[in-house]
Amino acid sequence: MRLLPHPATEDIELTEVLRALSDPIRLKIVARLATVGEMTCGEAGDHLGVHKSTTSHHHRTLREAGVVCTKQEGRMKYISLRRDDLDARFPGLLDSILAASGDASPSAASRDQSVLAASGERGRR
Repeated sequence: MRLLPHPATEDIELTEVLRALSDPIRLKIVARLATVGEMTCGEAGDHLGVHKSTTSHHHRTLREAGVVCTKQEGRMKYISLRRDDLDARFPGLLDSILAASGDASPSAASRDQSVLAASGERGRR
């Protein structure tokens, strides 16, 4: 297994993360990763309806911004979300962006339900 170059957690910049997530296709990739976890780059691109080279560009942009981790095993590349790194660097940012886009991840939805239940707001919504 070989990891492609990624920024260290402390080197992830907010402006680069926001730039990477500003594209609707990249946002779809991140939303899907938030739901399924890890997938091959081919699987990540199957539902996008864009050319393979365009998908590769989007994956590279997300990786260089520190949003995803890409590892290579033989001829296959696997992509996964760097949720822990992003949450450590910018707490709540990823969940807020996914919620605003309508693509909230299951973990974000369960955390929201926990907060609502704890605050007694659940019945008022």
